[in-house]
Amino acid sequence: MAPIPAPTPAPALAPTLTLKPGTAWTDAWRRCCAVAPEAFRDDRVRNLWNAGWQPDGRVLPATSPVDGTPIAGPPRLDADTAHRAVRAALDQHRAWRHVPLPERRARVAATLDALTEHRELLALLLVWEIGKPWRLAQADVDRAIDGVRWYADGIDGMLTGRAPLDGPVSNIASWNYPMSVLVHAVLVQALAGNAVIAKTPTDGGVACLTLAAALAAREGIPVTLVSGSGGELSEALVRAPEIGCVSFVGGRDTGAAVATAVADLGKRHILEQEGLNTWGIWNHSDWDTLTAVVPKLFDYGKQRCTAYPRFVVQRELFDEFLAAYLPAVRTLSVGHPLAVEDPADPPPRLDFGPVISAAKAKELHDQVTEAVDRGAVPLHRGRPTDARFLPGQDTSAYVHPVTLLNPPRSSPLHHAEPFGPVDTVVLVDTEAELLAAMNASNGALVATLSTDDRATYDRLAPQIRAFKVGHGVPRSRGDRDELFGGLGASWSGAFVGGDLLVRAVTRGPAGERLPGNFSAYQLMP
Repeated sequence: MAPIPAPTPAPALAPTLTLKPGTAWTDAWRRCCAVAPEAFRDDRVRNLWNAGWQPDGRVLPATSPVDGTPIAGPPRLDADTAHRAVRAALDQHRAWRHVPLPERRARVAATLDALTEHRELLALLLVWEIGKPWRLAQADVDRAIDGVRWYADGIDGMLTGRAPLDGPVSNIASWNYPMSVLVHAVLVQALAGNAVIAKTPTDGGVACLTLAAALAAREGIPVTLVSGSGGELSEALVRAPEIGCVSFVGGRDTGAAVATAVADLGKRHILEQEGLNTWGIWNHSDWDTLTAVVPKLFDYGKQRCTAYPRFVVQRELFDEFLAAYLPAVRTLSVGHPLAVEDPADPPPRLDFGPVISAAKAKELHDQVTEAVDRGAVPLHRGRPTDARFLPGQDTSAYVHPVTLLNPPRSSPLHHAEPFGPVDTVVLVDTEAELLAAMNASNGALVATLSTDDRATYDRLAPQIRAFKVGHGVPRSRGDRDELFGGLGASWSGAFVGGDLLVRAVTRGPAGERLPGNFSAYQLMP
């Protein structure tokens, strides 16, 4: 009699996940109302202008990209109210510019202490409003605080021989880094002697920015925070004669309109715009280093201005590239940023959660489908079954990592930044093709060239149209020790970083030329 085979063990069931206690949106909102009741009332936030929290604006409904939870929407002002807010900011500016530097520094330092005290709440708001994983949300808050402290410690030397502008600085920034880009810039601008205006991004971040602005306003920082559509508020926030400088971070279409306006008016400006950042591989053999860096390049789902969505690879190295790249991209962890197996567990260490909205997710899915239909070859597609989700949660804003070979030239994925976890690979046979493919977007913020030969790097790197080019390593924004800018259509106006950020928002000696990407390198007022 044949032996009875042992039963096949049942596959292990995936653990059931739950929302970490105390991290629900309702918990975050309750804490905001307790910390800053002047700014958070009932189920809405307020605008901050004329040194007070105003119950104005038409509130639009909003949902979290994390799981569709209803959250606070931006209270959108109309154009007339925005102009009133700008005029009030000018009055604040005229008073603030005469406040002695030691007092300005003390107020900024007190603001940083308050931000530090509420660090975890600010990070939790970033999770819910823009879908950042917990560790990246905390890092965003920490970079803002640490960065501004660096300026506060060295501001005396940076302001020697310099004075505030004649009007407030207007800040219009994208939604992806509310703290380390927008709040950081606002506090440094105020430290330098300017009143500041910030527009909350339409796509997310209003509660986080409102809490940060409330903490700053309590310390006497002259900050204005308003919400509204860019088209309706641009006359006030960009063209108004009261504005002393425009600082913009966003896409090329909107940035081009802002650039035209500030050029016509001769207004000081800092305009950071998107570009297709590329990673070239030519006569390269250090594949272990590439494997180690690939997961880091997917931080926050590549929703960063310095993300690398394009690899340009020497054809004869393609098989070795795949052997290094694919195992790394298969390790990526995606899911709900606050889903845990045990209530006592810390939030998970994910590479990314959702993209900014279900609409953006659909856009990316459609672009990938269209590219494949027209000939692109899928090299990797992440599986939803590998993601960490709560039972039954809304996952419409999630995009799993995708890598495509040779997207068609008709596809947006060929020439534009996807701003999501979609990589494209282009194969080339000559150095000329390598450079052409790396320069596909008429200028970029960063690029990298991996090659074993230093002489080859030194010869090719100057021909890559990116502001910063790394030799086998990724480049980043860099706010302290080095300047930051862009080439071509990726930037317009003054460069920043280190003391250049302060110089960009202050007046120096007569005839001073600010380093930057200006039309005909014009003198800035």
